[in-house]
Amino acid sequence: MSRASLSVTTQGSIRRRLLFALLAGAAVLTVAVYFMVLSVARQVAQESQDNVLSASVISILDSARFAGGEVIVDLPYSALSMLGNVSDERVFYTIRMGDEFLSGYPDLPEAASSLVGAIGFHSQPFLGEDVRIATLGRPISTDTGQELLRVSVAQTLSGQQQIIARISRTSVAIGAGLFVLLVLLASLIARSTIQPLDRLAASVSRRGPEDLRPVAAPVPSEMEPLVVSLNSLMGRLQMSLVRSEDFIAEAAHRLRTPLAIVRTKAEIIARTAQDKATTTGVQEMIHAIDESSRTAGQLLDHAMVTFRLDNLSKEPIDLNALATATTDRVRPLTDLKDIEISVSLGTPVLIEGDVILLQNALSNLLDNAIKYAPSEARIDIEVIKAGDQAVLTVTDTGPGFPREELETLADRFARGSNATQVVGSGLGLTIVKEVMEAHGGAMTISNSERGGACVRLSFPSS
Repeated sequence: MSRASLSVTTQGSIRRRLLFALLAGAAVLTVAVYFMVLSVARQVAQESQDNVLSASVISILDSARFAGGEVIVDLPYSALSMLGNVSDERVFYTIRMGDEFLSGYPDLPEAASSLVGAIGFHSQPFLGEDVRIATLGRPISTDTGQELLRVSVAQTLSGQQQIIARISRTSVAIGAGLFVLLVLLASLIARSTIQPLDRLAASVSRRGPEDLRPVAAPVPSEMEPLVVSLNSLMGRLQMSLVRSEDFIAEAAHRLRTPLAIVRTKAEIIARTAQDKATTTGVQEMIHAIDESSRTAGQLLDHAMVTFRLDNLSKEPIDLNALATATTDRVRPLTDLKDIEISVSLGTPVLIEGDVILLQNALSNLLDNAIKYAPSEARIDIEVIKAGDQAVLTVTDTGPGFPREELETLADRFARGSNATQVVGSGLGLTIVKEVMEAHGGAMTISNSERGGACVRLSFPSS
């Protein structure tokens, strides 16, 4: 199957979408925290300044008294010094009684209060600077009755603004650190959220082509519909494959008997035919029947192999004994073609696997070697142990494999360009390759130094 046929139309990335959403939320949260900290800082700074201004105003009013027909205010040092100690600010004050100006800065405005006897606060420019003004009035007894003595104290806001600016810079640094932390957390959350999907994809991708078991691993509830649909699809596919293999096996089995009868009849006709044209035609018919019969047999073998691969049994197998027994079964065929076959065995080599499948694979290799090797050729089977692997090699002195076709000869129904005159189905090497892959081994095909074919089977030894 080509790579293009496996391509999928994608539309964005769930991980990127989730990460973007989390980062957008992190950005909004960072900005909100910044303005919240800045607002609290301004409020605290304002309240602190207002408390100091209130204390100054009250201290001045507490020092006021009426004596000798005039209001006497002994301006306490602490009333204004406490403002100067807070920061390098300028301080202004004014004292009025009724409409009469008594002391201070006559142009300093007063802050209105919504309640009698309550301190009023107001911010506005004064003498070219922003100031905060606190005003408090208190009744005082005079010769003519009660008069309202009002005191206003103002302080510039430059120090407060500097403090707020410093807090703002600190808030920016804190916000940046918070955003970086949230980015890291968002990345971790996005990765952990997508991990179940990645694990499911990895679990399915690691399976072999014949592994259609349902997914049994626990998954999040959001992925349950996907896994249920996937398991349902694999179940339908498994059923379809089983039906297909059963159909092929049944068809191959039912073809063998009629083909054998037709071949027998054709041989009788060939022996009794009087003219050359009839004999030639019947021989071509026999060749076609042989090819069809072999294809049916190979299809039956392939169906059997596929079934056993789904239910692979594992048992200890002596590879030396397997090679010897399989070779002994094909000796009658090699004797008919005057082919010399030999088995070279080393130390005992044990592997684990399905003995029927391995016999079938080795039989296919030997059958290919016997088919393609000419009379008086030689076939060598060698079993050795190389490190942690058991290696079985089959070499012959036949025509070998076409070099330019080595990569495709194990594909289904693929045959070499030099095999057109020999009966075959193109399934022998396919069966061997599938059996080796099921056993965790590998098949390597090449040409030997003496010119014939060489097939190497490598097994993990036990």
